[in-house]
Amino acid sequence: MDCITLRQPDDWHIHLRDGASLEETCASVSRYFARAIIMPNLKPPICTVSDALAYRERILQHLPEGSSFEPLMTLYLTEKTKIEDIEEASRNPYIHACKLYPAGATTNSDSGVRDVNNILPVLEAMEKHKLPLLVHGEVTHEHSDIFDREKLFIDEVMIPVRKQFPALRIVFEHITTKDAVDYVKAQDANVAATITVHHLLFNRNHMLSGGIRPHLYCLPILKKNLHQEALIQAAISGNEKFFLGSDSAPHHQSQKESACGCAGLYTAPAAIELYAQVFEEANALDQLEAFASEFGPRFYQLPLNEKKLTLRKTAWQMPEAFKLDTGKVIPIMAGQNVHWKVEGLS
Repeated sequence: MDCITLRQPDDWHIHLRDGASLEETCASVSRYFARAIIMPNLKPPICTVSDALAYRERILQHLPEGSSFEPLMTLYLTEKTKIEDIEEASRNPYIHACKLYPAGATTNSDSGVRDVNNILPVLEAMEKHKLPLLVHGEVTHEHSDIFDREKLFIDEVMIPVRKQFPALRIVFEHITTKDAVDYVKAQDANVAATITVHHLLFNRNHMLSGGIRPHLYCLPILKKNLHQEALIQAAISGNEKFFLGSDSAPHHQSQKESACGCAGLYTAPAAIELYAQVFEEANALDQLEAFASEFGPRFYQLPLNEKKLTLRKTAWQMPEAFKLDTGKVIPIMAGQNVHWKVEGLS
């Protein structure tokens, strides 16, 4: 198969940053995605409805002319989040979820939650008002091995929270382990997960073998190939609990290539093309549309997109870098061939 047409996809987890960076990131995400869940971990974080609506306007102002892309906004949970914030968010049509960052887990997470027990009334309000909880699923205590933090999060956070709030809809974001795949499969319809394209393409050997490759450093960190294979099988399975969330996260080249480099891969310039590459290699192109375009909207209780996206099997070279604000960002597969290309929307 050298051509595939599918319902226009959405991205259910992306970082657009802010300010002048939006010129690049908004153009990139709106090229083929109809909607995207926008992460709130800015400086300062997006903690209130008014913060989110102001950020939404900045995004809309940076979209290419004629774009119909819709940013789906989220709030950043802190231990100071109020029940009134949740109630207001649940009434606003532009707010679609709240994000739980364990404090110190990833980029700009210092304001996050140190102990989930400190936000139980907020989670109760979210369950009551049917506002989804998005989780960065890693513990952050110093004694835990970085490769085990997702599994520990399941045991220490997910299981107790689910027991206390069984009707709370939860997205276990950017899962990276077989443990997470198995956990999500075993839950009811209130639990789903997003899977990134970089965790499908790479494992920790790609990042560490033969030298450290900082542009493959992300959080949650790349795991063993057995976990990578479990993610691939989940993505192509046709199980509606698993859907596309790129976690595209741009950083300036200098912030990646440093003594303490930032976590994140900039995948937006070729996300859907690379997902197609993964699905083709797994002989599962027939499952791409459901994963990319159907399961996410159904979980978020939104309509499916009406436009169609056509991808053609055509090799093209990813640019070495893109301009980002006053610097540049190195994308995934920089300087390498990508085997699928977006032909157009109709």
